[in-house]
Amino acid sequence: MNRSWPQAVDRYLARQSVQGPWRLTGRRRDVYRGAVVIPSLAEGTSLMATLDSLAGNPPSVTERFLVVVVFNRGEQTGDAERQQNERDLLSYQALAETATLDLAWIDATRDGLAMPAAQAGVGFARKLGMDLVLPVLDWSADPLLICLDADTLVEEHYLSAIEQHYQHSRCGAAVVKFRHQASADAQGQAAIDRYELFLRSYVYGLALAGSPYAFQTVGSTMTCRARSYVRCGGMNRRKAGEDFYFLQKLAKTDGLEAITATTVYPQARVSARVPFGTGRSMARLLAGDKAGVLFYPVTAFQILATWLQSVEDKIMAAPEDLLVGAERISPALVGYLTGLDALKAWSRIQKTHANRTRRLAAFHGWFDGFRTLRLIHHLCASGLQRGEPEDILPAYFAWEGVEPPVAVPEMLTALRLRDPLVLDKRLKIENAVH
Repeated sequence: MNRSWPQAVDRYLARQSVQGPWRLTGRRRDVYRGAVVIPSLAEGTSLMATLDSLAGNPPSVTERFLVVVVFNRGEQTGDAERQQNERDLLSYQALAETATLDLAWIDATRDGLAMPAAQAGVGFARKLGMDLVLPVLDWSADPLLICLDADTLVEEHYLSAIEQHYQHSRCGAAVVKFRHQASADAQGQAAIDRYELFLRSYVYGLALAGSPYAFQTVGSTMTCRARSYVRCGGMNRRKAGEDFYFLQKLAKTDGLEAITATTVYPQARVSARVPFGTGRSMARLLAGDKAGVLFYPVTAFQILATWLQSVEDKIMAAPEDLLVGAERISPALVGYLTGLDALKAWSRIQKTHANRTRRLAAFHGWFDGFRTLRLIHHLCASGLQRGEPEDILPAYFAWEGVEPPVAVPEMLTALRLRDPLVLDKRLKIENAVH
């Protein structure tokens, strides 16, 4: 086994990695340039379609990557999913013998190997795959970790586009462009268009506000350097939202950019496996419950924008001055910051960081993506009304200074084209941290 990795990897494996009976099985080589990690729970033909799309990448590229599928279930998973998972595992093992891809797997589904009920979910499965693959990466070549989902298709230049990005990037992480697959019917298409538009409009609002957290947090788009994975403490074990928290950590520690030269295509499907996200939102929309996906008013992001600019202007002032500035912007904002005990946090930041650039970076490390999202929710709960995209989103485009599209499909097209813009506009946390 390759043991020529940095000491930080040893420390991570000893202190923060998943410990248990699980093993990485099936690889053909000793070390790899990178790994594609795919959690799978009763995916059936969707998993095979994902693998087929990966196999469409040139062999000269795929030979450098290990594809790891984590067949996972919780101890309380139903019989139907458990049985499908075991059939998938057997099919995958047979495919591994003849596939052009180098396929490995982790059995977290058979009796005695199921994930603990309290932690069973996609976060634990992703972590399990990324942790167990660390020892078989080529640490002399700045190895990469790539997250994919078992219902997501990729393009034939997917792996080479990711490799080329990291050859020219200083950042430790990046998200790939995404676009949901087309639905089989008009009702399903309208539902996924609305949900994807909701995701994009939130990030659009963050970008217009100047937030450094203006990036998509979709699990099948995540990539990072293996060193950055270790440095940020690895994947979390959350049952939902694991992608949001993981990318937030990476943005704080090593910086995050966009990979725009290729696109991944997640499936638009109904699911009840997690309490929120695409599957739950699709279920509510298809049931006619549009209130399940209501859009944030532009005023919330304008308050955020004014607040972030005020902080930048007053970052060297006394903590009390920051709160006074917030009070002039919005009473709801002040109430939110008071609940966070902001004065104490700012005092600590100012004592620790005398340099303006580092102090601003520390502020954004504290006022992170999660606290930003909570602020937007707090502002809406305090009187700002969420609503339909046709009513809400024209004000976003007007704020940017462009002619607003009228209908949801045209709005979605416009925001898809703004992916690079969204990330280019954000503040660079990594420039201040390092």
